[in-house]
Amino acid sequence: MSEHSKIEWTDATWNPIRGCTKISPGCAHCYAETFAERFRGVPGHPYERGFDLRTVPEKLADPLRWPRPRSVFVNSMSDLFHEALDDASIEAVVRVMRLADWHTYQVLTKRSERLQTLLTTKLRDAARLPHIWWGVSVENHRHGASRIRHLQDAPAAVRFLSVEPLLEDLGRLDLEGISWVIVGGESGHGARPLDPDWVRSIRDQCRAADVAFFFKQWGGVRKNRTGRELDGATHDQIPPRPPRPLPSLNDRRNLIAQLESTTPTSA
Repeated sequence: MSEHSKIEWTDATWNPIRGCTKISPGCAHCYAETFAERFRGVPGHPYERGFDLRTVPEKLADPLRWPRPRSVFVNSMSDLFHEALDDASIEAVVRVMRLADWHTYQVLTKRSERLQTLLTTKLRDAARLPHIWWGVSVENHRHGASRIRHLQDAPAAVRFLSVEPLLEDLGRLDLEGISWVIVGGESGHGARPLDPDWVRSIRDQCRAADVAFFFKQWGGVRKNRTGRELDGATHDQIPPRPPRPLPSLNDRRNLIAQLESTTPTSA
């Protein structure tokens, strides 16, 4: 989507896939769907087709074009492991992450079973790369517990949880093998309430387990007013990002040419 992002825990978003479908309570007030559907039918707009699932081959090489290293939220407007995507489409995105390894990629999914399957098979080599972080969404215990287990069973170098929107007290979390936990409340029209004690519980568990903790927002209809302080402090921990040199412009141009020569121009 953009070389720059307003999302507090990343630098940039990258959407070589757009669109998704709802699968659990955390999807009820999906910000991405709300945004995309505003532009359905607008000729020439990136979301002319609303939130319909599609690949966007012309965006695939974007990380190779950016002039300095970034933390990159992959498919902020979709889900890389959506069941309607074929394996080849997923592998094409991961190929770029492997080529442009001076960035740090944050991949987040609710389709944790497919993540586990591919990270233990076709994407096994990419799973072990320290510059690609693999995460699952956890909005409640019913859906989140199994997603966490799937993530833990995948051979990922860096695993993280996005506990947003947090919809209930999660109780005791299994943080074995987890490097990072992001917590946030729902925002926008119809936002469901967030109890501070739910957040404190996760914060304290992360402290005890030595897991990086990031509190993103209280949310609500006007999230700018509610802010992101918890007990008088902001919590901005992020795992260390592996330092990697940026290739020369000429080398990056060669990588782009190589990639585009093997990528379809439309989808």
